[in-house]
Amino acid sequence: MVATAPAHHPDQPRSVPLREARTRLTQLVALAELTDAVTVLTRDRDHRPVAAIVPAGAARTGAQARADADRVAAVTAGWARRLDQAHRQSARRHAAELRAVTAALAEAWAELDRRARPGGDPALDRLRAAHADLLRDGTPPADAARPTG
Repeated sequence: MVATAPAHHPDQPRSVPLREARTRLTQLVALAELTDAVTVLTRDRDHRPVAAIVPAGAARTGAQARADADRVAAVTAGWARRLDQAHRQSARRHAAELRAVTAALAEAWAELDRRARPGGDPALDRLRAAHADLLRDGTPPADAARPTG
C-alpha cells in the first residue's frame, strides 16, 4: 500500500499519522534535514499533535536557548559599556575643543574691538550681537544665518 502525501502549505508544518510516520521515518528525517521542514506526528485516529520531527538546528533545549540569551546579553552589555566609555571620552574631547575655539574667538573679537570700535560698522555690530547670543544660550539666533547686504 502506497501512502500519498497530504496537501501541504510550505508555511505550515506537515501533519502525519504515527503509523505512516513509522513507515516513512527515513523520508521524513531527510525532509527535515534537507528542507528544514517540520513534520507533526499525530495519533492514527486523533489529529491532535503528539510529537514532531524537526531540523536539528531547531531542536534547541531550553537550557541552550537560555545560555544563548545570556551570551547575547553579556556581549550586548559589553558593547554598551564600550559605547558609553567612547561617548564620555568624546564628550570630554568635544568640551576641550569647544573651550579652545571659544578662547580663540574671544581673542579674535578682542583684536577686532581694538581695531574697529563697536557702533562704527553696522554689519560688524550684527556679528557682535550674534556672537553674544551664541555665548549667552549656545544656540544661533534666527537672523545670524541671513546674509546682510
